[in-house]
Amino acid sequence: MRNKKNQTVQLIVLLVLILLLMILSICIGIYAAESGEDKNMTQVSENMELISEEDTETNIEGEPKPVTTDDISQMSETESVPEEKEPPREYFTQSVITEEIYARINGCSYVENEEIALEDLRYLQVLYVGFDAEEHVGELIVNKAIADDILEIMRVLYENRYPIERMELVDEYGGDDELSMQANNTSAFNYRPVEGSNKLSRHSYGMAIDINPFYNPCVRKYSDGSSKSFPEGSDEYADRSKDFPYKIDKEDLCYQLFTEHGFRWGGTWNNPQDYQHFDKEPNK
Repeated sequence: MRNKKNQTVQLIVLLVLILLLMILSICIGIYAAESGEDKNMTQVSENMELISEEDTETNIEGEPKPVTTDDISQMSETESVPEEKEPPREYFTQSVITEEIYARINGCSYVENEEIALEDLRYLQVLYVGFDAEEHVGELIVNKAIADDILEIMRVLYENRYPIERMELVDEYGGDDELSMQANNTSAFNYRPVEGSNKLSRHSYGMAIDINPFYNPCVRKYSDGSSKSFPEGSDEYADRSKDFPYKIDKEDLCYQLFTEHGFRWGGTWNNPQDYQHFDKEPNK
């Protein structure tokens, strides 16, 4: 009986030990699971920090950053500012006769003389509207005494789209006034005498300008009753009672502007009647 009782006690103790071992094993498993979870969370947190740092470095090195409200505001302000353009070239300007211009006119429209010095002349660049209704760059050489007048007149003519066929230095025609007029070229300075005399033309002083000369010829009358129009071939425009394009008369804007600036018009002369011509007295 005693042995049987001892065996029972030993069995109970053994079962208790097994139960305790099982409980201990469960506790160890729970602890290990919680510890691993914390470790994983720490690792995840560290990885997220690394990813964030990498994103920041990538943005710094060139990848586009997320657009913020400030960015949108800055973009709007940038887009609202008009793109800066190259300033347009200036026209209606005057300058002294440079070496480049002198090389073009020397021995042609200009020769050494005692009447007019290079220092008294000015080179002008203007815009004008051609017979083709397009804008063109014109150039003139005039006396410095009338340079401002000519620039102002040409600006108003341009703004009103007054048609001028061409405006080149007479040197483009070898200084030949007849050839320049035949081309209907508007020009000013040319050191030359008046046609048929030894007297210097006011063009020689840069104090005269001819506008659209082919349609506004110089008509010279002779003692035998005949007349001749300059340039050659412009006879049909000598009759000023007719109405035709580009005619200068007292109703014309060109006439009005020049006379307002103190110029005289050759169209009022008795002989010749120079309908293309406007001038002022030369400086002495």
